[in-house]
Amino acid sequence: MARIFITGSSDGLGSIVAQRLVANGHSVVLHARNAQRAEDANASCPGAEAVVTGDLSSISETKGIADQANKLGTFDCVIHNAGLYRGPFRKTSDGIPALAAVNTLAPFLLTALMTRPKRLIFLSSGMHQSGSASLDDILWIKRGQDQWSENEAYCASKLHNVMFAKAFARHWPDVKSNALDPGWVATKMGGSSAPGGIEAAVESYVMLAEGEDAEAKKSGRYFKPGKREDTPKIAADDQGKQERLLQICAEFASIEIP
Repeated sequence: MARIFITGSSDGLGSIVAQRLVANGHSVVLHARNAQRAEDANASCPGAEAVVTGDLSSISETKGIADQANKLGTFDCVIHNAGLYRGPFRKTSDGIPALAAVNTLAPFLLTALMTRPKRLIFLSSGMHQSGSASLDDILWIKRGQDQWSENEAYCASKLHNVMFAKAFARHWPDVKSNALDPGWVATKMGGSSAPGGIEAAVESYVMLAEGEDAEAKKSGRYFKPGKREDTPKIAADDQGKQERLLQICAEFASIEIP
């Protein structure tokens, strides 16, 4: 049995994957943004071990999530599932757009601050292929709301998640760190007209979370639905850019690069 922590698991794919992992006999800790969402998470997955609460758009609350999770003990796998898909700038208390905070900064912070697991899964998207490889102003501090582009921000954040997976695979050779594109599926985020199959996406989540299949024993890779490995944007393999991305996030959040 594995212990697995899943961010953004009060609904959508996060909740579906949690239910499947519980059914497979694993101990799953859920995450929800607030108390109401925590109730929703428990209702959707009553067999979960616990629910951690906190808003990933806030640096202080994200640090609190890491602290809550660490108090529960070591996890075999952490799935960075939470994410925002486009939307307005929505400036956070830390002065950056919520999308950049949740999609880019939060996965780094949790990985840096939580007790190191055996496996890491960073949620990406096929749209990362359109993401800018430039690391200038990834948190939109210089450009601000006037120059905000929800599509540009989203695509870049999904590229950052592939880069995180590859960077931590290098830094921590004892950890299997991979990126996953769950595909475009019919959830609240994906919309009812999404063409992808949920089951194929869940298969990939579960394979990487359980870590038993030969494919799941790889590290620094990029997977798609149906437990298939795929090739990410070439820029994701640039180790210099990976290190710069870690540095930007660490400096902004005032923590050390793990």
